[in-house]
Amino acid sequence: MTVLIRLQDVARDVFENERILLERGSTAADIAEWDSVSHIALVLAVEAAFDLRFGTAEIGSLENVGAFVDLIERKLRDAA
Repeated sequence: MTVLIRLQDVARDVFENERILLERGSTAADIAEWDSVSHIALVLAVEAAFDLRFGTAEIGSLENVGAFVDLIERKLRDAA
């Protein structure tokens, strides 16, 4: 399972919407349920799902789903 698919599964769970389809270019503006509060919930859920921790600067630099996927992949590589 790719990181993007796993992230999509987490997002569907957090946003309680099984129809969400994430693409690398997707942003919070593309998902009705994705607001500032749910963003925090998503980050925490991703940390739990991937057993990672993100710094404040890393979270603040995320411009789209692709950047989130890249960050997750980098963290996973660094942890290996």
